[in-house]
Amino acid sequence: MSRHSSGKRSSSSNSRNAWNDDGLDAPGGRPDSQQSGSGEFESRDLTLADEGDMMPTAMEGEVYVNGEIQIAGQQKNKGKPAPVSGFTKFKNGLRSLWATRLTLDAEALQDNNTKAATILRELCIYATFLTILVILTFGMTNINMYYYTKVMEELFLDSTFADTKNSFRGMTTMQDFWRFSEGPLINGLYKDWETYYNSDNVTGEDLGYIYFENKMLGVPRLRQIKVSNSSCDIHSDFEEEIKQCYSAYTASVEDTNPFGKMEGSAWTYNKADDLKLGKVKGMLHTYSGAGYYQNLATNSSHSLAIIQDLKQNLWIDRGTRVVFFDFTVYNANINLFCIVRLLVEFPATGGVIPSWTFRTVKLIRYVSTFDYIVLGCEGIFVLFLLYYIVEESLEIKKHKLKYLYDIWNWLDLLILGISLICVAFSAYRYWEVSDKLTKLLAEPDEFGDFEFLSYWSVQFNYIIAGAIFLAWIKVFKYVSFNKTMSQLTTTLGKAKKDIVGFLVMFMIIFFAFAQLGYLLFGTQVRDFSNLINAMLTLFRIILGDFDFHELESAHRVLGPIYFIFFVFFVFFVLLNMFLAIINDTYAEVKAELADAKNEIEMGEFFKQQYNKMMSKMNLKKDKISGIQKALRSADKDNNKKIDMSEFRTELKSRGYGDEEIEAAFAKYDLNGDRVLDEEEQRKMQDDLEGQRATLAREFSELEARTNRPKSRSSRTYSSGEDSDDEGTSGTRSSRRQGLRPINGVAYEEFTVLSRRVDRMEHSIGSIVSKIDAVLVKLEAMEKAKLKRKENMGKILDSITESTEHSDEMKRDQMERLVREELERWDSDSNIDGGSGSRRSPSAGSGGGRGSRARNSD
Repeated sequence: MSRHSSGKRSSSSNSRNAWNDDGLDAPGGRPDSQQSGSGEFESRDLTLADEGDMMPTAMEGEVYVNGEIQIAGQQKNKGKPAPVSGFTKFKNGLRSLWATRLTLDAEALQDNNTKAATILRELCIYATFLTILVILTFGMTNINMYYYTKVMEELFLDSTFADTKNSFRGMTTMQDFWRFSEGPLINGLYKDWETYYNSDNVTGEDLGYIYFENKMLGVPRLRQIKVSNSSCDIHSDFEEEIKQCYSAYTASVEDTNPFGKMEGSAWTYNKADDLKLGKVKGMLHTYSGAGYYQNLATNSSHSLAIIQDLKQNLWIDRGTRVVFFDFTVYNANINLFCIVRLLVEFPATGGVIPSWTFRTVKLIRYVSTFDYIVLGCEGIFVLFLLYYIVEESLEIKKHKLKYLYDIWNWLDLLILGISLICVAFSAYRYWEVSDKLTKLLAEPDEFGDFEFLSYWSVQFNYIIAGAIFLAWIKVFKYVSFNKTMSQLTTTLGKAKKDIVGFLVMFMIIFFAFAQLGYLLFGTQVRDFSNLINAMLTLFRIILGDFDFHELESAHRVLGPIYFIFFVFFVFFVLLNMFLAIINDTYAEVKAELADAKNEIEMGEFFKQQYNKMMSKMNLKKDKISGIQKALRSADKDNNKKIDMSEFRTELKSRGYGDEEIEAAFAKYDLNGDRVLDEEEQRKMQDDLEGQRATLAREFSELEARTNRPKSRSSRTYSSGEDSDDEGTSGTRSSRRQGLRPINGVAYEEFTVLSRRVDRMEHSIGSIVSKIDAVLVKLEAMEKAKLKRKENMGKILDSITESTEHSDEMKRDQMERLVREELERWDSDSNIDGGSGSRRSPSAGSGGGRGSRARNSD
């Protein structure tokens, strides 16, 4: 007798919450199709049939709890398992968060479903991380940065001088420097923006804006660096003629003496520590942060007077090697800073070499709504970094030094390192910008030095660009289970030795041509002016970007010869060798992958998950249908009320267990009188119909996603969905219902097909074993044949080498040895025949020859 008939039944009030509003997942139900009168199928699972203690009794039913099929009452029959502590559950839950292929144990790695689920989870988490990183990069830059830089460049670099129509870009002499300083520089900074286009003066707070939109932060600054006289050695032949000598710039010959007016920052030397400036790289040299500086004023008239005073007192002389124009503007409309540096280098050769730097950066990070969205993404990004730090730590702890053997792990560590550096700099920049702006707004007449912040902000952007590039490359790590996605890495891995050998050859020839071009054309062609430029120019020639006429102009004979030889050896020979290496390796990899299987069949995994989902939905749908039919037929006395006994009897006949019947009744027995009145029945019908409609909608959505036709026969086989029949007293296996069909295949057809497959497997196994036996026999025959040849050769050699015997004795000796060998063959054949093996043709012929030899003897 089961516990359902003998145990105390729970009251409706205590069981009312057994069915929740999420559906019918708490103690499960029986599909209406599994009625006791519909016929029973014998279970094919012999293990379950033999283990009687695992089968439900007559009053026990399999219930559907939290997405799984469980046997109601089984725990009470067998005893409850040892309880799991809350800490253990918490620890296991945390560990599952960081489960990767490298942290799975050997047993889990053998399970393809576990591997597929782990890979899919890793890929989804990393896709989220990558999406956050992409949003962060979009928050760093926008199209306005380009236009802002373009506008400022055109204003200061392309504005022409009044008398020569030259510009900063074309500056060549010291006089051009003063023309620029008195003209385009003053006009661009002040004069053009002190009056409106209708000639009205700009007053008050509107002053100090370039293009009326870009607020100048502080005042501009001019700074120069000089070298001292006699900083170079004069040849003895010219000592009487040349008294002054100013060498090219180096820090050791930098002039630190006062000059000109001998007072003021423009005429006295200032150390780099005092100015708080770093080194600056120009076109010719890298210059220190020291020198002689002069701050301009906040308006055009005062600033022009300062520049004219510097010009009148020869602020620039033969010792000057570089002059810097530095200023910073801020556009509140787009929340961008533009830090401008104009360099004018005065080389020891004479003349002027201009260069410039325009850094448009976003130093104030959080202003607009999108900025605060980016702030939220930055917080999520930090959480992801902590997550991946823990993940990599667990992998290192498990694999120790073997962790470093995989190149993907190095890539993980590199991305983590770069990301942590970026997070630290982002925090530093936020506090430093706030502090600097506070000081600058308090002292508007001082120079606003944003050079350091702008420089490292640009480096920060470069680092982030590298991080996002590596992050995209890392996607190959998670899709490498697919053989198509692994073609690139596999091809490069197989061809690495050939590629390394090719690179050695290529670099030898390439460096030879680079140095040859530098020595031949370095004095006349700018693209070959130094070794680095020569190498870059040769790379451009490979890509088709070259100026042949400039080479020809440098030397009418050597220029074309150099070009032709380089194109022939590098373009036609070496590049085609490289392509041949890649093509051959790719063809080899393609052939290998054609017969290979994917490490994980992700499509099969999704198919299995889909089938499980459909099975669960079908089970719910059948349970709802069964209860609806029971409600319509349970009222035997037609009093529009259903008591517990009527409800139980009807559902029992449909294969439902006591627990689920009790739970369903208690959910709608609101007053606890153990009777469902008309209102309670209507509420149950409405709820069931609503759940039925929801399931139908979910079916439609799933079938639309998978392009499968909607069909009632779309069911899954489930060997665990059985019904208990109280009136059946046979074995427990006879009480288990048959499998419910999916895709319209009946259970009888499935059984016949399964038996056919089993017979085919048995037949194929027998054939394979026979083939193996034949192969073993053929191998033994081949070895015997080789041994016979070896013996016959030894016999012939021994007779031929014997010189002390006559021909008659040699013939007798030969016959005797041959006869012994043939007898040995016959004995081998008899042994083989006795073991049940067929005699080979060679053995049979050997036996025939042996008998003929004996007869002749």
